[in-house]
Amino acid sequence: MTNEIDNFTPQTDFLKSMKDRGYVHQCTDLTALDKKLSSQVVPAYIGFDCTATSLHVGSLVQIMMLRHLQKCGHKPIVLMGGGTTRIGDPTGRDESRKMLTDDDINANMAGIRKVFEKYLTFGDGPTDAVMVNNADWLDKLNYIEFLRDMGVHFTINRMLTFDSVKLRLEREQPMTFLEFNYMILQAYDYLELSRLNGCALQMGGSDQWGNIINGVELNRRVDQREVYGLTTPLVTLASGQKMGKSMSGAVWLNDDMLSSYDFWQFWRNTADADVGKFLRLFTELPLDEISRLENLEGAGINDAKKILANEATTLCHGEEAARAAEETARQAFEQKSLSADLPTITVAKADLEAGMAVSDLYVLGGLSKSKGEARRLIKQGGAKLNDEKISDGEALLTLADQNAEGTLKLSAGKKKHILIRPE
Repeated sequence: MTNEIDNFTPQTDFLKSMKDRGYVHQCTDLTALDKKLSSQVVPAYIGFDCTATSLHVGSLVQIMMLRHLQKCGHKPIVLMGGGTTRIGDPTGRDESRKMLTDDDINANMAGIRKVFEKYLTFGDGPTDAVMVNNADWLDKLNYIEFLRDMGVHFTINRMLTFDSVKLRLEREQPMTFLEFNYMILQAYDYLELSRLNGCALQMGGSDQWGNIINGVELNRRVDQREVYGLTTPLVTLASGQKMGKSMSGAVWLNDDMLSSYDFWQFWRNTADADVGKFLRLFTELPLDEISRLENLEGAGINDAKKILANEATTLCHGEEAARAAEETARQAFEQKSLSADLPTITVAKADLEAGMAVSDLYVLGGLSKSKGEARRLIKQGGAKLNDEKISDGEALLTLADQNAEGTLKLSAGKKKHILIRPE
């Protein structure tokens, strides 16, 4: 059912953008979808289960697809899985998801909406985004009627061939009947959205291909309606790590879960090999500018990473937050560079464990000629430890006063500095 995207020349802005930026992995019928996009406003949806109060960058490809869709004159539908979250999508998992209460799900949904408000324009217009909740129809289903009307369109034989089921069984991991129903309910979501919102396109990650096909076929069999499916390739880092994680954990999109500075740093730390791909997927820079940036070498590629960080952070947190993050990073880098060039003296680690008088260290480091001079400097406010003013001339400094580099930085005025390194 798929067409080769490499051999296809789209006529519509949306599919052209999707192809050129690397968003397309599979599509049920590229030619027919391209024709439909050229003749009308097409409502398209992506589903998101409400498993946390924020999405992370692993969902950002799908979010950006909806943003491109709207910018190209079509209507994004954000489907919140208020009903299906109670079951949990088994795709790509070896164990069942944690069961959440309705209150948990509603709180998560409210947090996730904040993410989409940054990327999409919501409203009542023909291309304005809407957010819907599948609990609105799933909660009303009569089980016997649902089995009678929808169950006849699914065979166990075929369902067992889908990766979400097959991989779990191959690994001899249990799969509950509850989870087995997930793909049927997802297909039914597409049928309902087609009826209620005129939805004609479902998009998602490549791992959702089987679920999307189910929905396309259910629409055709039940309502004789032609709808389409499109998936994105799996996005991984050059290291092979799954997109969405950093060394310190998930890279969340809400600033109450992850600061805009840490978000900026995630993109700034992109591997050289990923810069071009990430600029295409996660920014709206023109493709010719991206081509120029990804071919930079040496210090130039670091400039490209800063541009990536600024553009991605501006979309998610706003231009002011992006500029502040860049400035904070610049100051931290310059401070670290400055510290690396400072004169350094060593002291016995055991002495610092016991505690050394700050005035003694000023004399030892050559910042003061005597302990009395050191105390006067402190009293006058000219002495600093790790760039923080020292107020007590009799204070004892210990290993607990080390900075992140494992040293104690002592300053006398603005121009005299020294590092104390315990050994």
